[in-house]
Amino acid sequence: MFRFFACMIGLLVANASIAQTNINLGGITVDDTAAVEVAADNLSVDQHTGTAIFSGNVVIVQGEMKVSAANVEVSYAEATGSISRLVATGGVTFVTATEAAEAKNADYDLATGTLTLTGDVLLTQGLSAISSEKMVVNIADGSAVMEGRVRTVLQQGEN
Repeated sequence: MFRFFACMIGLLVANASIAQTNINLGGITVDDTAAVEVAADNLSVDQHTGTAIFSGNVVIVQGEMKVSAANVEVSYAEATGSISRLVATGGVTFVTATEAAEAKNADYDLATGTLTLTGDVLLTQGLSAISSEKMVVNIADGSAVMEGRVRTVLQQGEN
């Protein structure tokens, strides 16, 4: 379920000379068989709309992956009852042992396989970093496009 978190953080390859940058994000994996633990100050479930809202200091942990946000709304598909969309707001942070990503908001649409990070997006891997206003990740192939004043710091050598 949270494999998409890992897909968004990977090997950073960027061309700072243009405002839109393609990057390869397919290098990281998460143990999606590991238990998922969610902690939050509050949980609200609406059976009518098929949503669950975790609010206040939300922390999601699976294996070595940790996600934190102020709020996370989970939408379920009516036909199957499986998760169809996750929307995290209020400052979102994804962390593994070697990578981190931050944004104001994250929207993962499982139906389209698209993860969209918006607002002060920052990805770091070792000493390298890339930032922009928006990042759209294609989960299937691990590719991404960053838009809106893309800036990079690419550290060469061992990190």
